[in-house]
This record gives sequence, structure tokens and C-alpha cells, in this order.
Amino acid sequence: MRVLVADRLSEDALDEMRALGVEVDYEPKLSGPELPARLGGINVLVVRGTPVSAAALAAGKSLNLVIRAGAGTQNIDVAFASERGIYIATTPGKNARAVAELAFTLIGCLDRRVPDAINGLRAGRWEKDEYARAIGLEGRTLGILGFGYAGRVMAELARAYGMRPITYGRSLTLARAAELGVRRVDSAIELARESDVLSVHLELSERTRGFVDRAILSALPDGASFVNTARPELVDYDALLELIPKKSLRVGLDVLPGEPSERTARYEHPILRSGLVYATPHIGASTDRAQTAIASETVRILRSFVTKGEVPNVVNIAQNTWSRYQLVVRHVDQVGALANVLAVLKRHGIHISELDNTVFEGGHAACAKIRLESRPSDGCLQEIMAFSDEILHVDLVTLPNVA
Repeated sequence: MRVLVADRLSEDALDEMRALGVEVDYEPKLSGPELPARLGGINVLVVRGTPVSAAALAAGKSLNLVIRAGAGTQNIDVAFASERGIYIATTPGKNARAVAELAFTLIGCLDRRVPDAINGLRAGRWEKDEYARAIGLEGRTLGILGFGYAGRVMAELARAYGMRPITYGRSLTLARAAELGVRRVDSAIELARESDVLSVHLELSERTRGFVDRAILSALPDGASFVNTARPELVDYDALLELIPKKSLRVGLDVLPGEPSERTARYEHPILRSGLVYATPHIGASTDRAQTAIASETVRILRSFVTKGEVPNVVNIAQNTWSRYQLVVRHVDQVGALANVLAVLKRHGIHISELDNTVFEGGHAACAKIRLESRPSDGCLQEIMAFSDEILHVDLVTLPNVA
């Protein structure tokens, strides 16, 4: 098996991959346009931010799995991968604490204006009266928009600072919010209206693209802080640019519109000069601890795929199929036994949507669970049971309709 690692990964992680008996090609400087030419004969691709286009996936005739060493799949054509039967897996939550730590660093800096105070001292100015004016974080309300991995860490840190965490998330129930020690509000508008600080931690999808719009930003109280360490596409930056001076907003950003793909480049955007705005160049996940956790999870996914044929954290497997029936076949574990069953189903035009075969201890017998879209006739079942030397028992189960 050949693995292409097309982004930065630690030497320890690469060594762990090689210990699995796979051949590892490490090319961390590969660009998206260069990728298709390198995927010939590659079975597993590992990327971080490198774009994986439909053209690249089509060029990877032997490609079975793409591991995105990070959370989210915005740089991968997942729909095309699904059409080609290529697994896409991620490493969710492994950088959540690092992102939340940076978000709170920005929140503290906005309250105390730390970067400006540092710059003043470096310029030889002792301006204690100017920078001694700060509200402080204790007792203030932190609005957390999106309550996934990073959002939950934000609530934990908020309580440590003596802040009141509140949140809005479509999938978060009131009971679950109470269990996690956070108050859930009914809408994003209400969340913004009640927040002294609003921090964005949504996942990017077609539903959430542009979710933080003018209406939500306008609902923020005058003088509130707004922090985005998630994705730039979540926020209407034009509206934010307009509202910063109008509402005296304090803004902390780790993600910006039109970010350069290179790690060293020039970058300009008017929002950086629009008021009290502190920004960092998309470094939220860039701590040693986070990178180690992401690399370890990447190796775990590869190990599971190589040794068991299973893909943890896969994102493009159908949660529900059209299966209405399940055929449970206990059979002798020998060559051709299961093949005969499948041949009968094919002859009767029965479509198989899922198949799982478990071998019992000793290797003498196995049990196949075969999910079907239509009901086999009695004649079909009798043909299967006619292989009496191989087939031990057959059950047909009608699956519940969960549509």
C-alpha cells in the first residue's frame, strides 16, 4: 500500500505510518494543481490544506482513502469522492482547545488593548492612563455561536474567567445545554443581542455560509467584542467593516477574507485599519499540542484502515440506505459459500446495499448480514438453502421504516 502525505506532518507520525508496513511518499510542498500527476498508484492521500479537486480524485485510480489532517473538508471535493467510492476522513476536535485558547487570547487583548500598549512601550511611550481603562471579563456574557468541540472548550474557559456562557446551536437541546452548564437561547439574533462578547465556532457548510450576517452583527450591543476563529466564509465581512465604527465594536480575527495560500505572503484588507481590530494569520490550530494530536489521529485512521478495513471519522458514508430487508445467513467459512449466496441474489435481481460478514472463533463458521432493497421470493430463499453443505441457516428480517 502506498501513502502520499501532501502536507506537513511530523517525522514521528511518518515513522508510525511506515511501521504499519506501508510505503510513505512525503511531499509537503505539493500544490493542488500538481496533485493529479502524483496520485498514480497511490492508495491513501493525507492532506491538511492542499486542495483535492475532482481532477485529482479522478487521476487517483487506486485511491481508496483521503485523510484530511484537520476538521472540515472545504478543500476536498467530497461529492465527487463519494461518486468514486473514495472514503474521506477527518480528525475532528483535535485542534479545538488550541482554537479556543487563541479566541480567549484575542478576547483578553481586546479588553485590555494589549497589542497597542506593547507597541506604545516599544515606541518609548508610557501611557498608563490610556491603557489602564478596561472593563474586565468577570461577570460579562460570552455568546458562543456553534457548540461543537471548540464551543464546548470556550464555555469551559468562560466559567474559569467568571463569565456567563450562553449559546445557540440548532442541534443543541435545552437538556443537553443544561447538562453542559450553558444557557441556550432561541436564535442567533437573541444570542448577539445578549452578548458582551460574541465568538463564532460554527462549522462551514452551505447552510452556514454567510450565516453571521448584517442582522446578527447589528444586534450586538454598542462596544461589544466580536471574535471569529472559525472560517471567514461564515461572516459578512462587508457588513462587519461598516458596523465596526458605527457600533464601536472591538474585533478579533484569526480568519480573514481572501487568505493567501502561501505561508509567507503580502496581505491587505481594509478591515485591519477600521478601528480596534486585532488579527492573526490563521494560526488557531498551530500549537505543538494540537499538531501532535492531529498527527496521532491521522495515524490512527490509517492504522484502522490498513489492519481492519475500517475508517474512523468518515464523513461521506450514507447514514440511511433504501434497504427494507436484511438477510442473515449463517454459513460454513469456506471458499465459495458466500459467493453462491450472492450469485443467487444476483440471478433474482435483488440489489444488495450493505454486506457484513463475521467469522466465529475457530474459523469454521461465519454469519453474513446482507441488506437488500427488495424482498427475496420464497424460491430465491430456497435456492440459497439448497446449498445445504455450506449454508447452516437463513433468516429474512423486515427492517423498520425510519424515513
